[in-house]
Amino acid sequence: MSGFWQDRPTLVTGGTGLVGGWVVRRLLRAQADIVCLVRDWVPECEFERAGLVKQVKTVRGDVCDQALLERVCGEYEIDTVIHLAAQTLVPIANRNPVATFESNIQGTWAMLEACRRSPKVKQIVLASSDKAYGDAEKLPYDESTPLQGRHPYDVSKSCADLIAQSYATTYGLPVAITRCGNFYGPGDLNWNRIVPGTIRSVQRGERPVIRSDGTHIRDYFYVEDGAAAYLMLAEKLANDPSLRGEAFNFSNETQVTVLELVQKLLDLTGSRLTPDVRNEASHEIKHQCLSAAKARDRLGWRPLFTLDEGLRKTVPWYGNFLATRKAA
Repeated sequence: MSGFWQDRPTLVTGGTGLVGGWVVRRLLRAQADIVCLVRDWVPECEFERAGLVKQVKTVRGDVCDQALLERVCGEYEIDTVIHLAAQTLVPIANRNPVATFESNIQGTWAMLEACRRSPKVKQIVLASSDKAYGDAEKLPYDESTPLQGRHPYDVSKSCADLIAQSYATTYGLPVAITRCGNFYGPGDLNWNRIVPGTIRSVQRGERPVIRSDGTHIRDYFYVEDGAAAYLMLAEKLANDPSLRGEAFNFSNETQVTVLELVQKLLDLTGSRLTPDVRNEASHEIKHQCLSAAKARDRLGWRPLFTLDEGLRKTVPWYGNFLATRKAA
């Protein structure tokens, strides 16, 4: 951690989410002056459980409310924005596309327009996703791969990504874009995701459910690595105007099937349960993996954790969390 963040007015959207909680935690260690935009109150999230909420300024509201965002940027003299707020679950996007489009696309242009109207904002890091690439034939995806999402969540990320690029190109807005793989780690309370869902099932003595056929390949990325990457990109952006409008993949470049990931979790928990493979998932990309060469070359970035190291840090957290919840 450099002195870059000390007393820096920083707005984080999506602070109650998995990545947001770790970003806030990291910013607090760096002594930033943090403002968090919070829509829904989630009492079990790390933002609340770890007491982070008591150490930051909190604004209640929706990321689609552009007037609110302009007020926040102005009144708190925001210098740096880390925009994480989004609807992040693929099955929910398939069932409720309009709500996903509003949060992920409208929320993006509202945030960027508020920043454009706020002269004190110096750098913006916007979270896109590997899903923005859609189902491309060329693997691994690099940053030159076309953005061609086809299903609701993927399309929402493709659109948000392109909107951010347009604000950088047309208005010179100091925004850079992250495209990360599937986040996992302590604090993820979306139980239909494979890591928390599997661990909870094992804790209950139930077979872990795999919605797909188990052969889907994903790029799993530990949440602490993601938080570190967001902060690093903001620091680099402050010192290098050529990064405006640039997108960066962040990945440990390890390709794992869902079945392989579940088996790793079963081994770590010492479970002999076998997965319940239901093969009922639809509208999901079969094979995704990212190249992080650009982040290595342009930013000097390296991941802090391997997949196995991240999983070893994750499993005990859920054991403690679920035991505390049961006792309560």
